[in-house]
Amino acid sequence: MQSGMINKVAITSANVIDSKGFKHVAPNQGAAYADKGYCDKNAKQTALTKGVHLCAIKKNNMKGKNRDLDRYYTAIRAPFEHVFSKQNKRVRYRGIVKNQFSAFMQAITFNFKRLVVLTTPSPPLTT
Repeated sequence: MQSGMINKVAITSANVIDSKGFKHVAPNQGAAYADKGYCDKNAKQTALTKGVHLCAIKKNNMKGKNRDLDRYYTAIRAPFEHVFSKQNKRVRYRGIVKNQFSAFMQAITFNFKRLVVLTTPSPPLTT
């Protein structure tokens, strides 16, 4: 997600955990900032194969938990987290194809709204 725009959308069945679905939305380079659901071996393996630095916030009971580093990751994720926190977690249709299309259309709608905000010229500064 760059500039607050949604780049990839994927829907999986309910029995697939988030870290296994990470392979569908992981970028091909750069860093991926994720929550503690992505700090297991599935997400780490996907990040390694795609060449992505996985910046996942570790769980409290994990070895090597660094609270300062997690606070830093949280500060980077915070502006983009509202995009996904406002979305409905329940699906409307039966079947992955219909729900994938619905999620894709929601992402397009969000991107159009975000594009209006990004392209609106700022007022000139008066001194």
